[in-house]
Amino acid sequence: MVKSRPHVTLSAATSIDGKIATVTGDSKLSSKQDSVRLHKLRSQVDAILVGKNTVLVDDPMLTVRHTKGKNPIRIILDSKGTISKNSKIIQTCNKIPTIVAVSHQISKSNLDKLKKFPIEIIMVGSNSINIKLLLKKLSDKKIKSVLVEGGGTVNWEFIKYDLFDELIITLSPFLIGGKNAVSLIDGNGFKKISNSPNLRLKSIKRLKNHLVLNYAKV
Repeated sequence: MVKSRPHVTLSAATSIDGKIATVTGDSKLSSKQDSVRLHKLRSQVDAILVGKNTVLVDDPMLTVRHTKGKNPIRIILDSKGTISKNSKIIQTCNKIPTIVAVSHQISKSNLDKLKKFPIEIIMVGSNSINIKLLLKKLSDKKIKSVLVEGGGTVNWEFIKYDLFDELIITLSPFLIGGKNAVSLIDGNGFKKISNSPNLRLKSIKRLKNHLVLNYAKV
């Protein structure tokens, strides 16, 4: 059977207690060595995907730096199309292929605003973005691999619907705490351990005080 979606890898750096950012949004958990590793990984995939909150908080470029390689296509999940025209993503979309995935909830004014820029708009889902349908459309575009660098909400969507293949976690030597700090996975979570996807540990790599854990879904 032909796979109807790209190979999806979830990637994140977490504190020892499973947080990917503090309550104020500070997410500087990676080391220089780990950043180089991540950018090499970016250069090996067809696309990189984040949610609108990551763009709002971090204003990332989502490009390949610290190493040689091509920039992946950038995909932003933005149900209502509220991404700022001043964001680095929009400001550089004439140089780097960019897709903004929206739902039918987007207003005409926001849609018209996005259409002024050289980005591809993919409308999938009624009230929110339908991840499964989006991945099918990406597959139709010959996108074979997607690196998800989302926040806890985006990660949960991929895990909840079993739409991922690998999980690469950098365990960083920090303790953050705080019930309102951002966790690796947010959302409602599973009610039973037995509902969790089965994962197999493929490799462990030590980068001084950081550990890179690579899991594959069984």
